[in-house]
Amino acid sequence: MLAEKRRRGIFDSVQNSGSISNVELARQFKVSVETIRRDIIRLNKNGVLRRTHGGALSMNSFEPAYADRMAVNIESKRAIAQVAASLVPDKAKVIIDFGTTAFCVAEALANHNGLMIITSSLQAANFLAGRNGNEVVLMGGRLHASEGATLGRDATQILENYYVDFSFVGAGAISHHPLLMDFSREAAELRALMLTQANNSVVLADHTKFNRTAAHRVANFEQAAFLITDRKLEASTTQTLRSFEGEILIADR
Repeated sequence: MLAEKRRRGIFDSVQNSGSISNVELARQFKVSVETIRRDIIRLNKNGVLRRTHGGALSMNSFEPAYADRMAVNIESKRAIAQVAASLVPDKAKVIIDFGTTAFCVAEALANHNGLMIITSSLQAANFLAGRNGNEVVLMGGRLHASEGATLGRDATQILENYYVDFSFVGAGAISHHPLLMDFSREAAELRALMLTQANNSVVLADHTKFNRTAAHRVANFEQAAFLITDRKLEASTTQTLRSFEGEILIADR
């Protein structure tokens, strides 16, 4: 295949999927990963896609608005949340991430008693505050209206003061490396810290998050004690996660 035709094909694949890994593209076009990497570097320089660690991201890629995401795959998110909540005893100290799956965890904790919750999510804080003797700490920081969450250095500074029993951390994407990834630097930094500030950190990822990439790496994925997803992993994804040392839990819907 001619290089220009292959690059047009790469562009089309990235546009269709939003994000894709070098490995997937190499398999699709039957060339080496290094060839794909050179193609992506050129396409990135031409301004038609964004190069990411191990893949490419559409220039049109973004994290959809909160209300739209809440309606997508909601039953799977609630099933994941039920498994997450089953790990938590009454009177536990818990970090809850922002995002739709994390809010489903807040909903699933509605009948727990005496929790201490640290969160950057306005929705989770409002839902759990004053319920069953809960204590809620809302992180400060710059309010991102589209997320309903506080982010930035003020949020991470507050979070550094706490160490909890469980942290529940959402996933923007999980690449084949495997890397936990996100769509903004501030979100990636906050989630990376959440993974270190708990005795048991838990990553929440429905099946749509696997084998994708985003612009920013979330550090400390290897420290997660659990990864909860909504269906049995495909063989390729299982192979991807072979280096993950935590326990993988499958939500039964």
